[in-house]
Amino acid sequence: MATQYPLSVWPWDNLGAFKYVVYGPLIAKAVRSRAWEGTGSQLKDDVWCVHLLIICGLRALIHQLWYSYANMLFLSRNRLIIQRGVDFKQIDREWNWDNFIILQALIASMGCYFFPGKLGELLPLWGDPRGYLCALLLHVAVSEPLYYWIHRYLLHSDDSPLYRHYHRVHHSSAVPQSYTAGHATPLEHLIWTAIMGIPILGATALGLGSLSLIYAHVLVFDFLRSMGHSNVEVVPHALFDSFPFLRYLIYTPTYHSLHHTEMKSNYCLFMPLYDALGKTLNPKSWEMHRSISLNAVDKNNSRVRVPEFVFLAHAVDLSAALHAPFVLRCFSSKPFAWNLGLLPLLPSTFLVMLVMWTSSKTFLSSFYYLRSRLCQTWGVPRFGFQYFLPFAKDGINRHIEQAILRADKLGVKVISLAALNKNEALNGGGLLFVKKHPNLRVRVVHGNTLTAAVILNEICSNPNVGQVFLTGATSKLGRAIALYLCRKRVRVLMLTLSEERFKAIQEEAPPECRSYLVQVGKYQAAEACKTWIVGKWMTPREQRWAAPGTHFHQFVVPPILRFRRDCTYGALAAMKLPQDVQGLGTCEYTMGRGVVHACHAGGVVHMLEGWTHHEVGAIDVDKIDVVWEAALKHGLRPLIHQHP
Repeated sequence: MATQYPLSVWPWDNLGAFKYVVYGPLIAKAVRSRAWEGTGSQLKDDVWCVHLLIICGLRALIHQLWYSYANMLFLSRNRLIIQRGVDFKQIDREWNWDNFIILQALIASMGCYFFPGKLGELLPLWGDPRGYLCALLLHVAVSEPLYYWIHRYLLHSDDSPLYRHYHRVHHSSAVPQSYTAGHATPLEHLIWTAIMGIPILGATALGLGSLSLIYAHVLVFDFLRSMGHSNVEVVPHALFDSFPFLRYLIYTPTYHSLHHTEMKSNYCLFMPLYDALGKTLNPKSWEMHRSISLNAVDKNNSRVRVPEFVFLAHAVDLSAALHAPFVLRCFSSKPFAWNLGLLPLLPSTFLVMLVMWTSSKTFLSSFYYLRSRLCQTWGVPRFGFQYFLPFAKDGINRHIEQAILRADKLGVKVISLAALNKNEALNGGGLLFVKKHPNLRVRVVHGNTLTAAVILNEICSNPNVGQVFLTGATSKLGRAIALYLCRKRVRVLMLTLSEERFKAIQEEAPPECRSYLVQVGKYQAAEACKTWIVGKWMTPREQRWAAPGTHFHQFVVPPILRFRRDCTYGALAAMKLPQDVQGLGTCEYTMGRGVVHACHAGGVVHMLEGWTHHEVGAIDVDKIDVVWEAALKHGLRPLIHQHP
């Protein structure tokens, strides 16, 4: 077992989410204050606890807002400093980034014990304006140089115990994020707490302290720390061009990013002045900042790599929209699962949905690297239920068309349509757009060929399957699955009331295989069949006709309810990405880490193979095995579902 050095790990590391119990005494005191009512020394201390809780909440919100902005690529794509995604390893390392807020809340709460009954008198809500000036001077003259020299000492050698056991934790994050600002050891945060507290304590000792000063100093401090770690350049170069001296008074995200990539430089807290005086200022700082700032407003920015592949996703419902990677990283980095903690966020999500309805712009939702090729996931501002509203059809297709044309203009090679974005009734599996724009350079792909391949591989891997029951039999996937299985001499019971559509599919089969396709009109016809392929949503009542031990394969969106305990249910067709995928830090809805829907993987394979055809409309049954072999060749692997 590795040796643990003093103050190198947090005392509540093993508590998980229960660490927030530490806030319990503060909450109890806050409740006791009876919403600011009453008098007396004890109640004044209780009100101080209310302020501490408010400050803690605001600090967490500042880090969250910076994170959300940095990951809204429709706003920040051209401003990214490090063109990489944040992977699961970094997310897991930074999972407890807010430990420092708990630590500093505990330290601040000790004021009740050192100054019992006097905090309300020592700290008025609004103090002397000179208190702000005093705090600013103490920050510039004491906190800044003190931070600079301590920070420089921590990094003076890569082999020093202080760096290896303490400061290296902070530098373990390859791509700085606002959460990275809080990712450090307890020893470091105790030092930073003292540095941050000097201006407040100094002003208070001079009789100039106030609650408003504490709020302002702490929140501005966190704002600047989050900005510096955000990986998004927000300071315009024109500001430094007009007022050159300002470049020594305020750092930029680019400036601080260089400290993480080239550690022996740019040690300052917020003021590069001390790096200039200490001769540790990175010579690339200003030119790199100017370059990124100029490119941020350049629509033809050559610095930003154009993605070769785009997956056009969509939200399913209000709660699933919260799984977007720019909302809550702790939520989107795990497979989607409903929990009560989402309830307070639903009203704001509903308002965002209304704004999206009225917007005509497609927005980016996340990005990641795949085999060192920049790939992105874009989102269509629509929710699942809208796809089933007849009057919404034209509007949805307009958004999808705009996304395709934008991808074509950017130079994207392949754009793949997710689930409902390629609905047959909506646009014929993308065929509508290819016909309307015959000169598209971007290849439009529905990815259903690989979806069919995944389902068929799972069915055919079971030698005992001689008969299957297929719902949604005349859809794109249903047709392809039926034709493929009949070639393998598997009897397919096709549930459809349209004899004309059934006959059309049957005529596509080789003459010697057509007898394996059987039209049925009721679920009762499948009572003896234990392999069901569900391509149309099925009610619990309809599931009752399945025999005990039946396994439900499915390609229906949304998936059917797991109603039968004596049956097994397969997940939607999916594939696991290769181990060398870089920068992947978001789970695709309910899929596990590193797993994507088969249609998504199908688009990736299309891009990696360099195929130049569009994959729209009907599935080419002859290409199912070709696409399957190509996926395996590139390291994608199907998920193994356990079933009889």
